[in-house]
Amino acid sequence: MSGRAGRPARHNGAVNRAEPPGGQIHHTDPFATPEPHRSPVRRLRGRVPAAVTLWTAYGPTTIGDTAGPAGLTVSSTLVADGEPGRLIGLLDEESELWAAASASGRFAVTVLGTAHRQLADRFAGLFPAPGGLFSVGEWSRTPYGPVPAGAGGWAGCRLDSAREYGWALLVEATIETVDLSDDAPPLVHHRGRYRELAG
Repeated sequence: MSGRAGRPARHNGAVNRAEPPGGQIHHTDPFATPEPHRSPVRRLRGRVPAAVTLWTAYGPTTIGDTAGPAGLTVSSTLVADGEPGRLIGLLDEESELWAAASASGRFAVTVLGTAHRQLADRFAGLFPAPGGLFSVGEWSRTPYGPVPAGAGGWAGCRLDSAREYGWALLVEATIETVDLSDDAPPLVHHRGRYRELAG
């Protein structure tokens, strides 16, 4: 039964609701800006399918040893063939990954596979990481940064330059080494969700 103007009816000061008590789990982010209110550029970006990559790096300490690793999920990575090969990406300038990569001058970029959904969310700050970002799963230590097991290949990169680009930092690097030992189906990001390539 509804009260005036479609409001829930009150009985003894309580609101009668058809909803069950307690919290509900949303299938989308309840705090996200609704799509009609996002900028047209942001909506266009969401419609461009992008490979999901993980960038990792070690940051040097004041005594010359390496500090713990840092990482960030990045879906704005582009590889340019050439001699040498080049790589560019858009990063958050305030991320721990950028602090480590800019200090060390190098980083690893891993192409994530469909089995890495939770890992991608963890490094994007969307999934809990008790014990630290690198505490779950198997990792290989490389001179550039840690690489997760079962990935679809990775590149070791030397930082060349960075500059502000829109609201991000455009990072340019030279690819110094490539490892294609695994051939996992890639993880793709499209319209706010992870997708798998058909077929």
